[in-house]
Amino acid sequence: MTDHPDPKQLKRLERAIRKLPRRQREIFCAIRFDDLSYEEIAARTGLTVAEVERLFAEALLNFMRRLDWKPKRWWRFW
Repeated sequence: MTDHPDPKQLKRLERAIRKLPRRQREIFCAIRFDDLSYEEIAARTGLTVAEVERLFAEALLNFMRRLDWKPKRWWRFW
């Protein structure tokens, strides 16, 4: 038996993605859904790899904020 995603949760996720700024949304979707590397996205968009990394990080933070998720402080071990 397969688990089906919660339709309400899917709508929240879709809405959060749609509300990202255009460039952040494009990069977020290219990485998460199209499985493109930072280098591939940079080559396609004319951005630098560093700009793609920054925009993806901003997209993740905006996405988490829209869903009221608290960002984890992964750099801390305690």
